[in-house]
Amino acid sequence: MFSTPSRRQVLGAALAAGLPLAVKAQPAGARLPRLVTINGAITEVVYLLGAEAQLVGTDTTSLFPSAAQKTPKVGYLRQLSAEGVLSLKPDAVIATSDAGPPVVLDQLRSAGVQVELVKSEYTWNDVSSKVQAVGRAGRRETAARELQARLDVEWAQVNRQVAGASRAKPRVLFILSHGPSPQVAGQGTAAEAMIRFAGGVNALSGFQGYRPMTAEAMASAAPDVILSTDQGIEALGGIDKLWQRPELALTPAYRRRALVSQDALLLLGFGPRLPQAVRELHSRFHA
Repeated sequence: MFSTPSRRQVLGAALAAGLPLAVKAQPAGARLPRLVTINGAITEVVYLLGAEAQLVGTDTTSLFPSAAQKTPKVGYLRQLSAEGVLSLKPDAVIATSDAGPPVVLDQLRSAGVQVELVKSEYTWNDVSSKVQAVGRAGRRETAARELQARLDVEWAQVNRQVAGASRAKPRVLFILSHGPSPQVAGQGTAAEAMIRFAGGVNALSGFQGYRPMTAEAMASAAPDVILSTDQGIEALGGIDKLWQRPELALTPAYRRRALVSQDALLLLGFGPRLPQAVRELHSRFHA
């Protein structure tokens, strides 16, 4: 077994998802690149590849495994500063395409830092791109290919499980409540993609992104299930407070008190735990 708590936590999570770890030894004396990751899912990949010793900094969305919370933080992914990142002397910064501002990324490149950007498309390719980006930047290409092969098997298994479901697809409404007022998810969102992957149908359509939650929208959407994040439910004051919102009283989900929630990074991060997240959602949608 690994000798440090952080590695044991990662191993436990990988084994729970059917993903045994295999870390390739590096040549003695070789200096591997110093990495800063700007995305929680990308940070997860670093740990799964056994590259955490190369990790010199992360952003504030990097919360899993718990060891990632103890790494030096460079701020929120959309509000980076070149000085803060450069102070950690990274050789490479790996981020998603929504990281920024762009001028900061340009300053990092001008300082000689390799900047790997992964475009967010909310598809399985998001996961593959993150694994490949960490493999390239961290000089762990072989381990990255092996990890991707195991993840592809896991993903195929989950897709077969969802496709084989005999029940009708539930209408699912995602509520984003991390800010001052709740919003609901339309097309082109990570939440819509997750609902579809898990065998549901987004109860709202006809608009892109997010919009405020209104009584009219709830009545027309008629969701069978409400989906949210654990953190969002907490921000609203708990499950009871959620169901006290008058907009939800007009929905079939309210009558059944049908609520499903997951950790925000697991649900919306499109990282290596995506098969696990979809499997859990599918099971709970049809419970």
